[in-house]
Amino acid sequence: MVPRPAQGPGEEGILKAAIAVMSEQGYHGTSVRDIAGRAGLSPGALYYHFESKQELLATIMERGIGELLRRTRAALDAAGDEPAARLRAIVSTHVLFHLEDQRGTMLGTSELRALDEPVRTRHLDDRHRQQRLFDDVVVQGTERGVFATPIPLEASRAVVVMCTGVAGWFSPRGPLTRTEIALRYERLALDMVGAVE
Repeated sequence: MVPRPAQGPGEEGILKAAIAVMSEQGYHGTSVRDIAGRAGLSPGALYYHFESKQELLATIMERGIGELLRRTRAALDAAGDEPAARLRAIVSTHVLFHLEDQRGTMLGTSELRALDEPVRTRHLDDRHRQQRLFDDVVVQGTERGVFATPIPLEASRAVVVMCTGVAGWFSPRGPLTRTEIALRYERLALDMVGAVE
């Protein structure tokens, strides 16, 4: 028997609709009916895929941080052992990730407080893992004498905050491409850690 073709937008379409509506109205200002309407579904059809609005938010945020960690680790694996190259690689990865889906990453930043436990703690643990990947690179660079900053952990956190913030202001109609922004942020990050030429 031939299976019936899938009807409606499916889980990915629902998640995109949820990101769109929540980024416009905020988590608490958004209803399941709002998300279903944006996705072209009835609320009942949405509940077939997700049990609640909270599950939608948790899925968006957990998928996002999971993918960011995966890409950052892959960038480190490919970058070799030289600290400046490693920092460039993870800065570029972080910036480009946050510019790939600006509404989704802004939602992940702004709605952490709306996550219920235990998802909130798990998500924070993953954010800390991402930060530690940067910390390790910067500390290694200072130990090798190729980064001159006397405050490596503070510099590392500043780099991550800077790279995350691009989602809030970048416009594809602006004068620079995403890749050009990433390259400039690589330079800024090296300046922040006091990279020795």
